[in-house]
Order: sequence, then structure tokens, then C-alpha cells
Amino acid sequence: MSASVSSVCVFCGSNTGTRPAYADAARKIGRALAARGMTLVYGGGSVGLMQIVAQSALDAGGRVIGVITQQLVVREVGHAGLDALHVVATMHERKALMAKLSDAFVALPGGYGTFDELCEMATWDQLGIHVKPLVVVNVEGYFDDFLAQLDRAVADRLLKPEHRALLACAPTVDAALEAVAAWQPPPVPQWLRDAAPRP
Repeated sequence: MSASVSSVCVFCGSNTGTRPAYADAARKIGRALAARGMTLVYGGGSVGLMQIVAQSALDAGGRVIGVITQQLVVREVGHAGLDALHVVATMHERKALMAKLSDAFVALPGGYGTFDELCEMATWDQLGIHVKPLVVVNVEGYFDDFLAQLDRAVADRLLKPEHRALLACAPTVDAALEAVAAWQPPPVPQWLRDAAPRP
């Protein structure tokens, strides 16, 4: 793992889903981050795949930080056993704080919230708001259709190939963490250099 990456944000479902492989991947990434001395940042809940990721990291001696909205503290049952649980007012604040606390992002299977978080972080990479690794763990092909839609966007010239390349895909947790370690920041586009604030 790159020395510059000390914390990884994991996006995943507040449900466990129907396939045992999803929960298995959640357990594996929690344990893997703990074994590497990486801090896990996640959505703060104690339900679904979120709970499995967090508890697996904690059980393996890892450090875990949760970020959750006040509205979801009850619905997602804020995890009381974390090293830190930040309760914020809005989903916008939640995503912004998770991004601030994290050096990289890994997405496991999930629903609207997971795709929202994944796409927003990809957009921030595209716009240069941050420059951080972003990887999906394509458990049993879960993200196949999503990735195909991105390829369609490239084919239809709605997404540039270099922006499509900002999102990496890995078949396993170990491969995802290897992709994070091997990630290199893309060159800053001219339009972003021109738009950057002057010191």
C-alpha cells in the first residue's frame, strides 16, 4: 500500500443483499485494511454490508471512523463501537467529510447511496476538487452494467476516455487494494490549470 494512503473510505450497502459473496467481500476488506494499518472510513451504520465492513475491521484491531447524518442515526443505527462517529446534518456534509478524511475510495455492492457516493467522488476527481484513487470491487459482476454504461458514455462522447479511466475496477478485495497502491494521479488538464486560483 502506498505510503501516501493511510485511510480508505469504503462505500457499500446498508443491506447485505442476497449473495454471500457480498458479505464475504465486506469482511475481507475490513480485515485487509486493519492488517495493513489503514484507517477505515465509512457511512457509520451498524446494518447491512456497512456493519460487516466496520465490525470486521474492528475485530481485526483496525481503526474505524464513521460519518452519518442525524436523520440516519436511527434508521441505519449509528455504530457505537467505533474509534470516532461523526454525526452531521446533511448528506452533502456526510460525503464531504468522508472525502476529507480519506486518501482513497473503494466501492462494494450497494444501492442508490453507494452509486451516489461513487459517482460524486469520480466527479470530484474529474473536476480536480480532489485527486484520489477510486476503485470498484466487481463482486460476481455486480458493477458490469454500470461499467458498460460508462463505456457507452465514452462511445457517445459524453465522457472523455481519460475521465473514464479515473475509475478502476478490480475483481477481488486484494486486487482493489493493489490498484489503490499502484494508482498514479492523472495529469492536470489545461482547463483546470487555467481555472486554478492564483496564490
